[in-house]
Amino acid sequence: MPTGVRLHYVEQGSGAPVIFVHGSLGDYTYWQGEVGPFAEKYHAIAYSRRYNYPNDNPAVSNYSAVTDADDLADLIKTLRLGKANIIGHSYGALTGLFLAARHPEVVQAVVLAEAPAVSLLEHLSGDKAEPGRATFADIEARMVKPMQREFRAGEREAGIATFIAYVSNDPQAWEKMSPTSKKKTLRDAHEWDVMMTKGDLFPPIAPETIRKISIPVLLMSGAKSFPFIHLIDEELAQLLPHNEHFIVPDAGHQMWTQAPELCRQKAEQFLQDGH
Repeated sequence: MPTGVRLHYVEQGSGAPVIFVHGSLGDYTYWQGEVGPFAEKYHAIAYSRRYNYPNDNPAVSNYSAVTDADDLADLIKTLRLGKANIIGHSYGALTGLFLAARHPEVVQAVVLAEAPAVSLLEHLSGDKAEPGRATFADIEARMVKPMQREFRAGEREAGIATFIAYVSNDPQAWEKMSPTSKKKTLRDAHEWDVMMTKGDLFPPIAPETIRKISIPVLLMSGAKSFPFIHLIDEELAQLLPHNEHFIVPDAGHQMWTQAPELCRQKAEQFLQDGH
């Protein structure tokens, strides 16, 4: 690991390694319902990314999913896992995508549940080109830039509320959350204290970089998820040379908590098929 960086993780089981990577406003506990079942067949590991509970790492400039991917590669090497299978959700899936692109030597296969590779929206073709560019501009104008202003002003709760309002399409979404949910969300928001002041929420990844990924990838999309994510996942399905794309019916972005047994079954099938 980089000097001074420590990552909390839990592990269970033996066999081929499967590493779970959580999304934004989360931590290793997001996967507590999956570690046990996967441990029946695999060496299951769930860890918290650099600035998520309970980690306490020094802030660095230019923090993004690229940093997280490099951290994950270092974790795999430190634990002497060889090639690991990666299951990532949301920002954890973006971490997994960058890992596959930057460190293919430590990756066996990747399951990506809705990676927010937002920069791809500027590179869509055909009848999706204009909606893609418009969606990218809207995300920048109504989510990213307001969040940057709020976090840089020390108004972290307002920054979180901006994000949740945007993805929920509900300006009152934060206010409607329970005190317990708010407390846990605030606990896991430190990554944005760093990212929104010194880093990049959606680091760019070029289409040609994705085309060069030779690792097998399972894309998982929630049928009821955000429209911008559907555009991104459809593009990833076109770009990745070796991928399967599975749509989880009756589920949104939180498919792993809304349809855990189906997601687990599909992921295990993918990994057992020789990936």
